[in-house]
Amino acid sequence: MKAAVYDNPGPPTVLKYAEVPDPVCGPQDVLIAVEAISIEGGDLINRRSTQQRSRWIVGYAAAGTIVAVGDEVRDRTVGQRVTAFDMQGSHAELWAAPAARTWLVPDGLGMAEAAVLPISFGTAYHCLFTKGALRAGETVLIQAAAGGVGLAAVQLARSAGANVIAVARGRERRARLTGLGASHVIDRIENDVVEEVLLLTDGRGVDLVIDPVGSTLQASLSVLAPEGRLVFVGNVGGGSLAVDLWQAMQNNQTLHGVFMGALFERPAVHNTVDDLLKAVLEKRLKVVVDRVFPLKDASAAHAHAETGNPLGRVVMKP
Repeated sequence: MKAAVYDNPGPPTVLKYAEVPDPVCGPQDVLIAVEAISIEGGDLINRRSTQQRSRWIVGYAAAGTIVAVGDEVRDRTVGQRVTAFDMQGSHAELWAAPAARTWLVPDGLGMAEAAVLPISFGTAYHCLFTKGALRAGETVLIQAAAGGVGLAAVQLARSAGANVIAVARGRERRARLTGLGASHVIDRIENDVVEEVLLLTDGRGVDLVIDPVGSTLQASLSVLAPEGRLVFVGNVGGGSLAVDLWQAMQNNQTLHGVFMGALFERPAVHNTVDDLLKAVLEKRLKVVVDRVFPLKDASAAHAHAETGNPLGRVVMKP
């Protein structure tokens, strides 16, 4: 099969389109003929910083059709359309993924949308409601709101009756975020985010912050109301996660770290993704795909995802 591989970590140019052996379908796996690949933030971090063995296939997320089923799998069959999550291997024509980390794709839902949804929307839901305990009428700040998790969080928070303040840059992004449910969008280039949030909330701050950036954690803490909650997930910014917690202690604030990883196999999280897939099919939620690249151009696709300021996820197709 063909895959996007790298031998040593580095910039997008380390990715090469090459012929590699087909993956082995383990007893608890399904083998997927990949039709759409979502480039996730973790894929970019792994490619540029994680040393792996030769000809490593990066990739957390993809959707396609099952072509083989492991001996111990009872709830998946050949021919089913699925979307999947695993820690590596999606940037390829074939992908052996654990059956427990797959979801059936509803008839009528496109494969690009299906590939993007589990990580973006599943993560946003977990951050907002399971960890963040968001309630109707509260105010939530969403950092990096133009990314996959951010766009999902804006929509989910709005549908729950929250007041949504989003952080993004650029006129087009601000308009799109407003259309998806943000009450206010702060351009982080033109404005000081902390000053703007405090102005919008009459100095009180917000009840909840969702922060997938990492390098913005101190600013996120600075806009939390007393007894507010901060959920930080990932480190897209690639900076230090060190913060001064004295203010948070004085204000009785709560910080939650989230790494989805094995959480997707938990029944509650897994079932939530099923519900979210249905919501997208019924057009109650929208998956935003910025651009679609062929897999053979994985280097260009990663470069765009990393430095092209995409709105939503970048997708590749074999």
